[in-house]
Amino acid sequence: MDKANSILSIQSHVVYGYVGNKAATYPLQYMGYDVWPVNTVQFSNHTGYGKWQGEIFTAEHIKNVVQGIFDIGQAGNCKAILSGYMGSKAICEAVEAVVQQFKSYDKDIIYLCDPVIGNNNCFVKPEVLDFFKQKLKADIITPSQYEAEVLSDIKITDVASLRKVADYFHNRGTKIVIVTGVSLSDIDAPICVFVSDKKNQYLVSTQEYKFPAPVNGTGDLLSSLYLGHYLKTQDIGLALQHTIYHLQQVLDNTYKQKVRELQVLSIRYEVANDDALPSLITI
Repeated sequence: MDKANSILSIQSHVVYGYVGNKAATYPLQYMGYDVWPVNTVQFSNHTGYGKWQGEIFTAEHIKNVVQGIFDIGQAGNCKAILSGYMGSKAICEAVEAVVQQFKSYDKDIIYLCDPVIGNNNCFVKPEVLDFFKQKLKADIITPSQYEAEVLSDIKITDVASLRKVADYFHNRGTKIVIVTGVSLSDIDAPICVFVSDKKNQYLVSTQEYKFPAPVNGTGDLLSSLYLGHYLKTQDIGLALQHTIYHLQQVLDNTYKQKVRELQVLSIRYEVANDDALPSLITI
């Protein structure tokens, strides 16, 4: 394993199931990355079940754990940082401080932030939404269509409005913008995932599933897959193709088994042949 091939992943942790760090760690490890999971919570299971046990960790706990990496001289091995759901402004600020700490050590470290606020309605605290609106700063972001609309105050209806949203985030310093679950009136595909680096913009069509019970963690899995594939390919379109290829395999297996937990362990996260990858639509 490449010595400087580690990814710091700051997310939730569940004992049972696959969301947060549980969804992100194994795929990245399979791809050859040394994952450093920093857990923002430790719960028995994800909160979609309606009941759970466990604890929420403090912002100070997160910063202290990360400081321990610096104390033993391992910070230089970090290649990228990944973050997901954040439950409070204090956690947002702690993650921001951690990113700044690493970037002051190595300016080339890539930070991917999934700005989780909700899929159809905002379920985070107003202080978290305000933080993302005012202070979100990352190299790569992966909001859903709803999240992108809320954060940019731009309604996505067609390719032109989608480009406006991408420009909004690019103008705030984001290098790569990914928007998931996109439905566009002028594209002949029900649901797509969009990626932009301002110079190039692509769509990949995705399959829709009607699960008997809600399946959590797809965003966590997508973000980790994209980060892993982008670090390898340095190509925004090819990374998206491989991401959707693997994500669809996991979703297929989850749907076939009629379970509500992502079947993260059911596939091999290997480089696919070009003819097996989903088509890339240039817009």
